[in-house]
Amino acid sequence: TSVKDEVYYRIIYDGYLEREKKAVHRLESSSEMKIPADFTYSNLPGLRKESVDKLSKVKPATLGQASRISGVNPSDITILHIYLARNRNNL
Repeated sequence: TSVKDEVYYRIIYDGYLEREKKAVHRLESSSEMKIPADFTYSNLPGLRKESVDKLSKVKPATLGQASRISGVNPSDITILHIYLARNRNNL
C-alpha cells in the first residue's frame, strides 16, 4: 500500500508542489535583480529608517545582496523588489 499512498499523495499535492517550485524560481531570479548604483532608498515609501540607512551605506548591487544585510527585513526587500520590478525601464 505504500506505492498506492505515494501515488495518492502526489496527485493531491501536485498543484501545491508546482506553485512552490514556481515561487522558488521567482525568488531565485529576483535575487539577481540589479539595483542601480545611484538608487536613493530614502525616496522609497514604506522602507523602515534602519533599512534605508543600511542599504544606503552598503549600496548592494543586487536584491540578493540587499536581502543578506543584517537589519534589513524581508518586508523591506519585498517593497524594494516591487518597486524595482515596476520601474525596471525607468531606472
